[in-house]
Parts: sequence; structure tokens; C-alpha cells
Amino acid sequence: MNTDKLRVRVWRSVTRGLVTYDVPRYESQTVLDVVTFIQRQLQPDLAYRFACRVGMCGSCAMNVNGKARWTCRTHVSKVAVNDELEIAPLSNLPVIKDLVTDMSDFFDKWSRAKGQFSGSRSRHDDFARVSPESAQRKAADAGIECIGCGVCYSSCDVVTWRPDYLGPAALNRAWTLVNDERDTQTLERLRAVAGDAGCHSCHTQATCTERCPKHLSPTAGIAGLKRMTMKAAREGDL
Repeated sequence: MNTDKLRVRVWRSVTRGLVTYDVPRYESQTVLDVVTFIQRQLQPDLAYRFACRVGMCGSCAMNVNGKARWTCRTHVSKVAVNDELEIAPLSNLPVIKDLVTDMSDFFDKWSRAKGQFSGSRSRHDDFARVSPESAQRKAADAGIECIGCGVCYSSCDVVTWRPDYLGPAALNRAWTLVNDERDTQTLERLRAVAGDAGCHSCHTQATCTERCPKHLSPTAGIAGLKRMTMKAAREGDL
């Protein structure tokens, strides 16, 4: 066991800046372990969000040394520089308190991108069957595992520059649905993402893909939406 100290700078709402704490350093220590130690031992009013602690829910996402990450899966040994860490709330989202951000706008953009499945069958009908080998199914599968953690949204410079941009998560969700042959709102969804704040605002910097903890590629999905909206526009559907 390593008992050296770790110097941690944490963003606090009360000071509207970083506050420094000294935390014991241990083997296999995660950034979430560090935040939990500070809250339980040093700063009881420190606000942060977490749930599963095992990389399933994504709710513990924060900026660690300037990059959005899941803190439960981020080991201190991989990110500490000279035994120092800087922990801040996710970027591009309003701060509620300390390390907790308001995700309302993030999910509102899912709604604006028509991120809800809309099928034609009722519970009285037989299950729809989709071939796992179809090109559409494979395209949807490539993005379907998004859990809405906000890491890509926090990492997106376009969202920073223009807050009305739908963002990579909402557009990735739209991409999975336009490739779902059971869905009935493809044109409505393409119209929703073809606007000035939609897929064509993406600069293809691929930061969202680089930092996605689920190893998805929103960049690829957004490129697919660009192609589909252009095709729909040529055919007079937009």
C-alpha cells in the first residue's frame, strides 16, 4: 500500500473556484475514491453524483485534469501528474453545486432530435423481427450502447461555441433510430437534425469519439446523418 499524499484541486461552488485538499494515495485508487474520501473525511458538504461505482451508469462523469471521464473507472495512477489532480464539473452544462451539473438541456436536445422510438405496432401485435445481418441493423448496433453520461457533450467544442447545437449524444441517438426499420418517423427525425444547429454544424473533430467511455463513434453517426439529410433534400423531402 502506498501512503503518499495526493494533492487534489476540486471546483467548489461556494468559492467559485478550486479548493485544494491533501488525500492519502493508495494502490488501485480511482478518482471517484478520491472524491468520496474528500466528502466523507474532509468536506462533508461537497456535492457530487454517482450511483453504480462500476462503470455501468455513467453518472459519476466529471472533468479530470481537463478531460471528461467516468471517475469510477479512472485510476489515479493513469491521470495524476506529479501527484496532483484537478477535478471539476462537466463542461457545457450549468452547475447545480460543486461537481453536480444540470443535465436538463442535454436530454432536452435528445427530444429535439426526435430521440424517442415511434413504432406502428401495438402490444396486441406480434414482435417485429429485424435481421441482425442487415446493413441498417449493423449501423444501429454501432451506436446503440450510449447511456447518456454526457462525456461526449462536455468534450464537444462545437457545443461550447454554439450552445444551441444538438450535440453528439442526441445526434448519435437520432442515427440509431433512422436505421431502425421498425421506426415510423424517419423523415421527421431527419428534418429535426438537418437544421442550423443539427448534424451539419459538426466540425468532425472526433473528440466525442476519442473520449466516449463506451467506445462508440458519434462522429461516424453524425456523418451518416449528413449523408441522409442531403439525400432527403435532393429528393425534396426536407
